[in-house]
Amino acid sequence: MSNKMWGGRFGSKPDPIMEDINTSIDFDRRLYRQDIAASKAHAAMLAKKGIITAQDAKRIAHGLDTILSEIESGKFAFQRALEDIHMNVESRLAELIGPAAGRLHTARSRNDQVATDFRLWVRDAFDALDAALAGYQRALAEKALHHAGTVMPGFTHLQPAQPVTFGHHLLAYVEMAARDRGRFADARARLNESPLGAVALAGTSFPIDRNMTAKSLGFARPMANSLDAVADRDFVLEMLAACAIAAVHLSRFAEEIVIWSSPLLGLIRLSDKFTTGSSIMPQKRNPDAAELVRAKTGRIVGALAGLMMVIKGLPLAYQKDLQEDKEGAMDAVGALELSITAMTGMVRDLEPDVARMREAAGEGYSTATDLADWLTRALKLPFRDAHHATGRIVAKAAEAGVALDRLPLKVMQSVEPRITKAVFGALAVDRSVKSRRSYGGTAPSGVRAQARRWLKRLKAKA
Repeated sequence: MSNKMWGGRFGSKPDPIMEDINTSIDFDRRLYRQDIAASKAHAAMLAKKGIITAQDAKRIAHGLDTILSEIESGKFAFQRALEDIHMNVESRLAELIGPAAGRLHTARSRNDQVATDFRLWVRDAFDALDAALAGYQRALAEKALHHAGTVMPGFTHLQPAQPVTFGHHLLAYVEMAARDRGRFADARARLNESPLGAVALAGTSFPIDRNMTAKSLGFARPMANSLDAVADRDFVLEMLAACAIAAVHLSRFAEEIVIWSSPLLGLIRLSDKFTTGSSIMPQKRNPDAAELVRAKTGRIVGALAGLMMVIKGLPLAYQKDLQEDKEGAMDAVGALELSITAMTGMVRDLEPDVARMREAAGEGYSTATDLADWLTRALKLPFRDAHHATGRIVAKAAEAGVALDRLPLKVMQSVEPRITKAVFGALAVDRSVKSRRSYGGTAPSGVRAQARRWLKRLKAKA
């Protein structure tokens, strides 16, 4: 008795363990919409070219619509013995319309079929992730506009560096997300070529119209080389690389939320919506949502590394190894979309402790650079000399245990006699941030302008 899927070459069923390792329906069932769309496009093309009859094409399209309805309503019975989404759909189509179903696979292979389906799925994933990132950007920009003048400590090496504004800090993540969206857009444009019609690896002798199916499915063009069409998974690698970078950006912000929300620093507060408690310590408020966003980055980066290892030694053209391209990628997309949604919620939810932020902004002699700048402007000192003098003044403030703006003028004059009381106007944190008016700087006026510019841009592209 021959195998129904593989034809007369095989006379018996595979070993059960072969069925387990070979089956992909447990995860590739998620391609059902794309598989049905591609099959409808293929059938319409076959009919137009006279390869199958118009009546058969109509039956196929009607049967595929029925299957789509069954799957979406939960009535479809997936069978692991049929291996994948393609054979599950084809088998059900045969039950619904009879022999005409067998004509659908004319001038097509599961090799170009799966490559087409997965490109369509990844393209849809790009669109969903882009929309999620746009929402995240809007949340950040709105919060940034509201807190354009809220002073907070800026850090380098996680040490107090210079005062910045909370709005300015949030806008840095808007810029990161913009680059993430740019990477998604670039990768989407490159993947937007159709493998359909490459068949197993060599093309077909049937007079098909690959431009027709490409256009029908929204592709820019058919892929130019049939071997590359079925073997290429660069589009998955690019998606995962872009996802990994986006996840790293989210993880950086998640880490800051964890640090800022600790009572030891106390710069922000998260509500009950995005925190959890402890089973034993009743006082705890844990930033678990941020921690899980940080952790999911490992899964996403791992999916990229895993697929690179799958592909690195594969000869042309299709190899069964490529079945491993989907599960990790689908998991990574789901993890990233969930992470973006969680981060968007936390951005909208978190509230800065404005007073604590301002207090912390002045710690660690954070206006020392402002003192050096004042010495350069007011006293015409070379900046390196001003830097050295400022260092000595900071040392005296540290020795006395006072902030720079509390250090007596006479002590400053012992380092540089020409310093006047006007210097104290440069040492306040509010004055410091207002003075940073260079393009891209932290001055509240600039932050407001940047936030409004982003919100206008996001609204226009929505």
